Amino acid sequence: MAAIVYQTNKKTGITYAYESKSYWDKDKQQSRAKRICIGRLDPGTKTIVPTRKKLSLPLVKEKGKPGPVPVPVASRKFYGATNLFDQIGEVTGVARDLQACLPDHYRQILSIAYYLILEDRNPLGRFPRWASTHHHPHGEVITSQRSSELFASITEEARQKFFRLQGKRRVEQEYLAYDSTSVNRRVIMTH
Repeated sequence: MAAIVYQTNKKTGITYAYESKSYWDKDKQQSRAKRICIGRLDPGTKTIVPTRKKLSLPLVKEKGKPGPVPVPVASRKFYGATNLFDQIGEVTGVARDLQACLPDHYRQILSIAYYLILEDRNPLGRFPRWASTHHHPHGEVITSQRSSELFASITEEARQKFFRLQGKRRVEQEYLAYDSTSVNRRVIMTH
């Protein structure tokens, strides 16, 4: 069992902190302690200042029982394709036009669009799993129910405004075709 023991040097007045580990000495048939200096006690803050740079402080609190040790959380995210989509959205003006038409929800729409392009064979119900491993504009999970509410909240006026804004950005040889024959509506751009 390790404990922290404080001892003051009478000549200098400096209080040192030692890690003290008790052990049983078989030869002398008594308990002994092995002490290692871990630092000096700062008189102002009452914290231990390490005396050697290589030594690290033990995970023992000065008073009471040792508490839980925090576990670092590691995660990874895929950025490649979604960063490309961010750039395409900027160059084509899609991101700005969506923001103008749906200022409160454009990031969610972009995130769902990224998912539908990258995971074209998977249902929207799998978006939460995808969102946990991919960087995307909304940055949070959108549940299937929330995506349904989101799509239902898009008005015809907002749709038409988006197409008008996009139409102004296109040259005469380009056109937009809107396929409304399936559940998954797609905007087809040709040149």
